[in-house]
Amino acid sequence: MDLSFVVVTYNSREHILACLRSFESAMGPRGAAGAPVRWECVVVDNASGDGTPELVERDASEVRVVRTGENLGYAKAVNRGLAETSGRHVLISNPDCEWREGAVRELVAWLEAHPHCGIAAPRIRNPDGSLEYSARAYPDHFAFLFNRYSLLSRLFPRNPWTRRYLMLDWDHETARSVDWVSGAAMLVRRAAVVAVGGMDEAFFMFNEDVDWCRRMNQAVFSVDYVPAAETVHHIGASRGGATNRVILERHRGMLHYFRKHHPAPLPLDLLAAMFIMARARLLMALNRRSR
Repeated sequence: MDLSFVVVTYNSREHILACLRSFESAMGPRGAAGAPVRWECVVVDNASGDGTPELVERDASEVRVVRTGENLGYAKAVNRGLAETSGRHVLISNPDCEWREGAVRELVAWLEAHPHCGIAAPRIRNPDGSLEYSARAYPDHFAFLFNRYSLLSRLFPRNPWTRRYLMLDWDHETARSVDWVSGAAMLVRRAAVVAVGGMDEAFFMFNEDVDWCRRMNQAVFSVDYVPAAETVHHIGASRGGATNRVILERHRGMLHYFRKHHPAPLPLDLLAAMFIMARARLLMALNRRSR
């Protein structure tokens, strides 16, 4: 098999068909040089309650649906998709991504031309055409305060910590190797997955992508941003809203990432854990008040 598509769904009825239908044009014209000949598509459904798997089975019969029976989280579901497929390259896509014409062909061509690349990722645009800063530097301790969604980043967008983390001093117009890319849209070399393993299933949602990319880099596989390939991301549609569980799991993921890659003495570790979970409790309280 040349190429596998893996899409993880959770209450994704609104966007899943547009995503699946975009794959064919994203592979380029039939018979075009470099276009994959044999492909498969698997939707791994995390126990959606809105009829997502039934919709896919009815209207996209060429797609195989794998029902997990429970919400496994993103990392486990991606690994399930990897185990259910056999392509030399695997496109991992959120269900709220719509791929532009030729985008997958560009990513496949990039992997074929760069044998040491483990992950090739497209330029991601928001629905209004603006750039989603999906290629980033590794998070440091300031990333808690100056990340993509934080109030401080919105109030002070040109601060040095946000600029470093989101790589704002680079125009994102040229292909290059980066520290990590968003797990919403990436083409992964199967051989690299065999070498480094799948996503770390200790992450339920968020931070599994930065961890995976870091492990790829540690194994001397590059993570490359390829702006000639584009997808539009209707961000948030694959998560079903910022529920308290999403907020909690995001912060648990932060803590697991820093304990895994930046181990600290016990007093500092406990202090960091208290700060991270206090931030989670604050956001959860604000979330309850807004409903």
